[in-house]
Amino acid sequence: MLMSAALVLLMTPGLAFFYGGFVRSRNILNTLMMSFLLMAIVGVTWILWGYSLSFAPGLPFIGGLQWFGLNGVGLETTDYLKGTNPVEVLSYAPTIPHQAFMIYQAMFAIITPALISGAIVERMSFTAYSLFVLLWSTLIYTPLAHMVWAKGGLLGLYGGMGALDFAGGTVVHISSGVSAVVAAYVLGPRKSYPDRIAPPHNVPFILLGAGLLWFGWFGFNAGSALASGGLATVAFVATNTSAAAAALTWLILEKVLRGKPTAVGAATGAVAGLVGITPAAGFVTPLAAILIGSITSLICFYAVTFKAKLQFDDSLDTFPVHGVGGTVGAILTGIFATTEVNSAGKDGLLRGNFNQFIVQIVAVLIAYAIAAIGTFILMKILDITVGLRLKPEAELQGMDISEHGEEGYNEEFGERLSFNEPK
Repeated sequence: MLMSAALVLLMTPGLAFFYGGFVRSRNILNTLMMSFLLMAIVGVTWILWGYSLSFAPGLPFIGGLQWFGLNGVGLETTDYLKGTNPVEVLSYAPTIPHQAFMIYQAMFAIITPALISGAIVERMSFTAYSLFVLLWSTLIYTPLAHMVWAKGGLLGLYGGMGALDFAGGTVVHISSGVSAVVAAYVLGPRKSYPDRIAPPHNVPFILLGAGLLWFGWFGFNAGSALASGGLATVAFVATNTSAAAAALTWLILEKVLRGKPTAVGAATGAVAGLVGITPAAGFVTPLAAILIGSITSLICFYAVTFKAKLQFDDSLDTFPVHGVGGTVGAILTGIFATTEVNSAGKDGLLRGNFNQFIVQIVAVLIAYAIAAIGTFILMKILDITVGLRLKPEAELQGMDISEHGEEGYNEEFGERLSFNEPK
């Protein structure tokens, strides 16, 4: 479980390089920092209040503060949930220390707000972004995590309505994807959009980032079994299978419709498949994982194409991949889930359980509402108080120089030989 936590943490630098490869070279450091920043902010706030609000027993919508500063969160493996409903649930993971579960969940809280940055790169003040992710991780992520995964949460399996989300389709991908499109709407498009759109400045970075995400995703999904064993194996196999099917589907679509399969398409397709299988990983068979990966890739492919036609500046397609992919995955979970794979889960529509299909849709709609309304309010408050955008000249100069005083490729401050110096 500690290694799974480390794998999930590795996904945040992986995301940084995935996003960083898409932007212009003068914005590479700022884009990387938008992910790395979360490792610092949430690395502290999760210990202070984030974990308690997410997982401590409390209300159906939010946890209590009894675990503030990890008070009472030690190395115990059971009974730390004793005395709360449902009474049969005594711990979140009965074979690992409470703190191991806590730090594993911290890594999800770190990467989720970082996903939003893909929609708002190259134009948002770093100060405003820092305040936004601090508030978002506290006021939007923690309630959703509590409702889906915590004991007594409104939506989940521990006394809630029974929505299936094995590793974060609603909590991570829908919340970040929907928040991303709302944040991009409030922020407005880049000054150069859509007239001067630059191609990705470093495609190898995109592939490196996608590879690190794929690798780390095994900790994300298989680790969500919270023990080494059969269920972790099911989730591991489903994760790799869906990613492979999705990447293959995207490449076939590009070849058939556009004549050439691209490296960016392979990377994007793989990520779409990983997003789609996330809520289903511990509930479906390998054949269902192929279908989930392929269907998610197909729908995300057309979502990216449709967004381009709308000329809406969700810069790096965060909503078409994470929002749409998370939505499709959550709904397909309600279709393909089977208790033959995981007896602690539910049967889906194909097993005759129409109710589970409806529950998945309701959970998706609730996640959409919380993420959209909450993000809109936070962005408007920050716009009024500290301001969201840089001055146009600073944006055109590049975020690296204007926000951080440095450049990724040493073009501005690098040592140069003058004509009078010996060579």
